[in-house]
Amino acid sequence: MSRTIKRGPPPKRPAPRKKQPVAKVSIMDRLVGMLPVSEETLAKIVTWTFTGAAAAAVLGAAIWFGVPGLIGGAIAQGAGKAGFRVEQIEVTGLKRMDRMSVYAVALEDKQNETSMLSVDLDAIRTRLLRYGWIADAHVSRRLPDTLLIDIVERKPAAVWQDNGQLTLIDSTGVLLEPVQADAIPNLPLVIGPGADRQEAAYQTLLSAAPALKPRITAATWVGNRRWDLTFESGETLLLPEDGAPGALVKFAELDGARPLLGRGWLRFDMRDPDKLVARKPGSNVAHAVADPGDAPKGQPSGIAAASGREG
Repeated sequence: MSRTIKRGPPPKRPAPRKKQPVAKVSIMDRLVGMLPVSEETLAKIVTWTFTGAAAAAVLGAAIWFGVPGLIGGAIAQGAGKAGFRVEQIEVTGLKRMDRMSVYAVALEDKQNETSMLSVDLDAIRTRLLRYGWIADAHVSRRLPDTLLIDIVERKPAAVWQDNGQLTLIDSTGVLLEPVQADAIPNLPLVIGPGADRQEAAYQTLLSAAPALKPRITAATWVGNRRWDLTFESGETLLLPEDGAPGALVKFAELDGARPLLGRGWLRFDMRDPDKLVARKPGSNVAHAVADPGDAPKGQPSGIAAASGREG
């Protein structure tokens, strides 16, 4: 018995796939893809960049028309109303200067009375430095209501006398304050026009002979070129214009070999570098010395009798 086998239609071949077009990537897209941020983040950055540029343009126009000043003033006034006012001033570092003068400088600008934000710290410091006593100053705020002022004072080094006026000065000659004749401090006295500007040089001169320094009570600046020193025992030493430190050292050596000071001499003249000329009160006869061993018997070592009047 035969079987009939039915064959179906042949299987259909799959249709060939269509080629997908390859998307072209621009150089800009490649550069963006290389950035370590997402496209969303990059879009935000671009947006804020344009926004910032626009804000800068608006701010520039506002500055041109003075708007920030108006806003700043309004903010300062608002801060003052909110309690940020100058209620206290703390001053440190004062030893000699009047405290009320510092307060007056700090409150010179009336705006300071209304707002801490309107205080011009640099302006206050500049005004403070105009005072002779103040070598430096630091000004700062401590919110909500305190202004801090730290003062560095100068140190008095001498009293300057000129035309009968006494003034306290520091080591650089800066004028500090007037001095009353009955209240002169225990400081060196420098006398004469321009002596205040020579204070630093005078201190250098004294350092050449430290043993004599405590015995000098006054120094007169003569002719704007040289010094006359007055000792506590009453004598005056005339120093030369050139080589004054060396002459002072020589005098200290002579006085150390056998005392010259406190022996009745009125004046010692060392303006001639080759000799020391000494004079006693009420005498027109000068005594000169070229070498400490030249002194005759009865005279202090270093002084020899010389005929003639003092020149």
